[in-house]
Amino acid sequence: MLEILTSIHNTDWFYAVFIFVARVADVSLGTLRTIAIVHGRTLMAFWLGFFESAIWLLVVSGIVQSVHEQPLLGLVYALGFATGNIVGIKVEKLIAIGHLMMRAISRKNSKKIAQELRRQGYRVTSFTGEGKSGPVTELYIVCRRREIKKLLKVILGLDPDAFYVTEQAGAVSNVCRPIMQPVTGWRSVFKMK
Repeated sequence: MLEILTSIHNTDWFYAVFIFVARVADVSLGTLRTIAIVHGRTLMAFWLGFFESAIWLLVVSGIVQSVHEQPLLGLVYALGFATGNIVGIKVEKLIAIGHLMMRAISRKNSKKIAQELRRQGYRVTSFTGEGKSGPVTELYIVCRRREIKKLLKVILGLDPDAFYVTEQAGAVSNVCRPIMQPVTGWRSVFKMK
């Protein structure tokens, strides 16, 4: 215990903060890299892996020499790792890489739902079926992950009792983007005029 208290007193706090921040960045990049691999984005996975390993090597080479003298740095390293997992997941949800396939099952207003989604530029395929309470219509829609809330707003707005399921879509061909959607953020820099 005395060794840890002495370590707290002798710790270079700037170096500890650097280790924490670098470890958060390293693990966040690792989380994003794993998701990029799952989605088959090889170039993105390559660069994320490159920067992840470079940061990791920089941090580990420094901490291995110092952790014996300052055990608190090991705790800071572990906290950076744990925090990096959370940050990586939050960032991935924010950028929402990939596509989803949504199946919406409706007993009423399925034609209106399909018409509205098609009007917005989505491709919708419908099937009729039989549910517990009688005939239903199943709608298949493929969209980008970041558009799922918009789709649900339309579907549940027209049929609050609609049942839906989303699945990760692997390879997707011919996905139509909704019409009249302005390009914003960093993507607008690359928009040709």
